[in-house]
Amino acid sequence: MNKELILNIKNLNFSYKENIPIYKDFDLSLYKGELVTIFGKSGSGKTTLFELIMGTLKPKSGSIEKKDLSLIFQDPYNSFHPTYTIIEQINDVVQRDFKDEVESFLIELNLEKNLLNKKPHELSGGQLQRCSILRALLMKPKLLLVDEPTSALDNIIAYDVMKLLIKYLDSCAILLITHDLDMAKWCSDKIIRLEDNAKN
Repeated sequence: MNKELILNIKNLNFSYKENIPIYKDFDLSLYKGELVTIFGKSGSGKTTLFELIMGTLKPKSGSIEKKDLSLIFQDPYNSFHPTYTIIEQINDVVQRDFKDEVESFLIELNLEKNLLNKKPHELSGGQLQRCSILRALLMKPKLLLVDEPTSALDNIIAYDVMKLLIKYLDSCAILLITHDLDMAKWCSDKIIRLEDNAKN
């Protein structure tokens, strides 16, 4: 049986400055059930790649084809509106009844249900990041873009969160950005080192 192709990047070229390419003839194919990590130092183009996939940046040339996606950002405070409750913001993007699913997600993310009725500033960074992950999973994406999802979490919860994301691979593909090479080696099917790509 052929695997479902979720993300297909071909001959991607992008630069902010002329003659200083961030991506040159970059290819990436990501299939359902795969977790691929983008690894590199600050400024190597990790977040730029996500912006290209989302369409907020346009490539100089090449093509990006992707299926329905959702995102988990590194800074959860920037991904929630400060004046609305968490549940209101989840309802805004999840256009269906998710009552039967949310309880198990809350347990696995170690979140109290009452936190969903609070506003972002009333939660800790770790709690809000887990709410961000909850929102992304409830959207049932085919492609999950995950930018340093565990940077605000302690190590034990971080690995529990990654285990939950890995379980979700039954229905999607994950593209992960992380500075944690040990985490990447533990969870990834493939690691793309952007410094290596830049040299080629």
